[in-house]
Amino acid sequence: MTEGVPVLQPERRPAARSGDPVDVALASAGDAGAFERLYRRHSGRIHSLALRMIGPGDADECTQEIFVRAWEKLGSFRGDAAFGTWLYRLGINTILSYRSKRWRYRDRFAEEDEETMERAPARPLAKDAAVDLERSIGALPARARDVFVLHDVEGFRHEEIASMLSINIGTSKSQLHRARMLLRESLTR
Repeated sequence: MTEGVPVLQPERRPAARSGDPVDVALASAGDAGAFERLYRRHSGRIHSLALRMIGPGDADECTQEIFVRAWEKLGSFRGDAAFGTWLYRLGINTILSYRSKRWRYRDRFAEEDEETMERAPARPLAKDAAVDLERSIGALPARARDVFVLHDVEGFRHEEIASMLSINIGTSKSQLHRARMLLRESLTR
């Protein structure tokens, strides 16, 4: 636990965001209660993003890391955009960094490399099993999953995605196509 960072529990239901400007100002001045209100308003959406981009095993921990960074960087929030937009962008950057650290660790200590993991067959589903879209999204290769979530789930344009992920627009489009084809294949089995 990081010293000085409030310990918070996520709230899964959406709440009004009209109090964000006041709570941001109060939290910037050190009001932990105001930060807790911001956390409760935005934790569901941030957790959902983490869940889709890195999977259920690390989503809780990564969500906490996003809010720790938000607490630490709150003073840099200028108000040019809505707090939720700033937090979401911070979340995407944190998730990508978090995943990169995990991969470096895995590459250093695991025997399999990324290509081996991508070629490994998934455990076959029973014929009577229900289709699980979230599981199928989670099984996508990381870059394709990122683009799919940001474009088809969150509604970002390819130009925005290219900027966020530091890739070309064409790469964003091809990764989206790849993700859709892999999902189609997965869901028609």
